[in-house]
Amino acid sequence: MVEWERRKGIRRASLVRSEWYTTICLPEVIEKIEKNKRQRRIILHHDNGSYHTSAETIRCLEGHKIELTDHPPYSSDLAPKDSYLLPSVKNKLRGQRFLSHEEAVDAFKMLVLGIS
Repeated sequence: MVEWERRKGIRRASLVRSEWYTTICLPEVIEKIEKNKRQRRIILHHDNGSYHTSAETIRCLEGHKIELTDHPPYSSDLAPKDSYLLPSVKNKLRGQRFLSHEEAVDAFKMLVLGIS
């Protein structure tokens, strides 16, 4: 993620910092998830961005008892160019309940591969 700032009249991008992510972004997301969740367990997918993997972020997620799925490094099959697929997959999985992490991952893979 990139945030924009102005310095000396020049607009430039700077990387999102863990502090912003854990104090502003994540609390909003967690609040929305907790309002809508029907069960106690929350599993979140993060990429390997530094603000996602920082100790501060991990402590925040652990404090809310949120589990993370693994994201493989250098994974060309999960490149941003394919991000248009995620809303469709998310809508198809919405409301489904899985007995295990593996079952959820398998359902995701089946949809992405077009097997239903």
